[in-house]
Amino acid sequence: MRRVVIAMILISLLLGACGKTLTSGKTKITFWHGLSGPLGDTLTEMIMEFNRSQNEIEVVANPISSYTALSQKLMASIQAKKQPDLAQVFESWAAKYIESGVLCPLEKFIAEDKDFGEEDLLDIYPVFRNSNTFNDTIYSMPFNKSVRAYFYNKDEFYRLGLDPDSFPKTWEEFRKLCKVLTRDTDGDGVIDRWGTNFNVNEWQFINLLHQAGGKIVDEAGNPAFNSAAGIEALTFITDMMFKDKSAYLVNGYDGQNDFMAGIVPIYEGSSVSITHMRQQPINFNIGYAPLPTYRTAESAVSGTNIVIFKSGDEKRERASWEFIKWFTDTEQTARWSAETSYMPVRRSAMASATIQNFLAKNPQFQGIFDQLEDAVFEPQTSAWFKARPELKSALEYAMRNESTPKEALDACAHKFADLIREESK
Repeated sequence: MRRVVIAMILISLLLGACGKTLTSGKTKITFWHGLSGPLGDTLTEMIMEFNRSQNEIEVVANPISSYTALSQKLMASIQAKKQPDLAQVFESWAAKYIESGVLCPLEKFIAEDKDFGEEDLLDIYPVFRNSNTFNDTIYSMPFNKSVRAYFYNKDEFYRLGLDPDSFPKTWEEFRKLCKVLTRDTDGDGVIDRWGTNFNVNEWQFINLLHQAGGKIVDEAGNPAFNSAAGIEALTFITDMMFKDKSAYLVNGYDGQNDFMAGIVPIYEGSSVSITHMRQQPINFNIGYAPLPTYRTAESAVSGTNIVIFKSGDEKRERASWEFIKWFTDTEQTARWSAETSYMPVRRSAMASATIQNFLAKNPQFQGIFDQLEDAVFEPQTSAWFKARPELKSALEYAMRNESTPKEALDACAHKFADLIREESK
C-alpha cells in the first residue's frame, strides 16, 4: 500500500510539472505577409526553423493573397484595434502608420539589445537603413528587397554570333543590341522577333529617371519626375517602341512568358523573376545582368520591410523583435537571398559561404548584387503611395502613343502636387 501511495504522489508531481509546462506555453506572435508560391514556401520553412529554435516564442504566419489585400486588411485591423504583431509594409504604408501612432519604434529594442549594436546597423546596406528611418527614428527593418535586373537567352546570343557572357553596360549599347536582335526571320516583311518587351512599370521608369540624373521629388519635396531627365527617360522607352520598333508592349506576366517561349531574347524584371521562371521548363541557358547605366549607376530598390505594431503587451513586442533580429542576421539573410534571389540586407552576407556558393553557380549575379552600392529608395510619404498608380497611368498613355512623354509626365506631376498639398493640410 505504501508503494502505491508513493507512486501516486510521484505521478501527481509529474502531471503537475507537465501542466505547468503546458499552461505556460510559448509567446505567440502573429505575422501577416503577402508572399506566396516558391517565395512563400521559403518564408514558411524559415519561420518553422525559427520556431524550432525557440523555447519561448512561436511565430504564427498569416499569408494574404496580395499586397493590395494586405494593405486593406491592415487598415481594417488598425481601425478595429486588432492589428497583428508583425507585418510586411512598404515605406509609404509605414509613414501612415507612424502618423497614427500604431507602430513600435525599433530604436528601443536596438538600444536595449546586447546582441545587436552599432556594428549590426552599419552592416545593413545604407539604402535599407535609410529607407527604414523616419524622422531620424528606425521604425522598420528591411525584409524582402529586390532590384531590377536583365535576363537574356545566352543560346540565342551565341547563335547570332554575340558574346553570350557579355551584356550591354550603357543605354546606347542596349539600344543598339535590341536593334540587332530585332528581325524578320521568315522574310515576309513583318518583324517577328524583337529585342525585348516593356511592361507599363513605374519601377522601370524610376530606374531610368535616376540613371538620367533625375529624381522623383526635389529637395523641397515637390514633384520632379517631369524634369528634362524624366522626359528623356520615358522617351528612351517610347523611342525603342515606335522609332526603333525593337520593343513591344506587354501586359502582366506576358513579357516573362514570351521570354521563356523564345519570342524575345531579353527580359527586364525583378531580381526574383528568376525564382518564378525556374518553376517552368527552361530550354536555354539564362544570362543575368545588372541594368545598363547612363549618367549615373543609381537604381531603385523595391519590396517591403517588417514592422512591429503596438499591442500593449511588452512580451509580444520583444518576441517580435527577436524574430526580426533572427531573420535579418547574416546567416538568415544570406539564405533568404540565395533561395529567393531577393537582395541580402547585410553586406556581411556577401562573404558568407551561402552567397559564395550561390555565386559559384551563378557568377553573373554578382553585378546584380553590386547595384545595392548605388541604390536609392522611393519617397516614404503616403502622397507618393497614392501618386504611384497615377504615374502608371501616365506611362501607359505615352507607351500606347496616346500622348507625348512630356504631356503624360506633366499631367501626373500636377496630380502628385495636389496629393502633396492634401497631405500637408
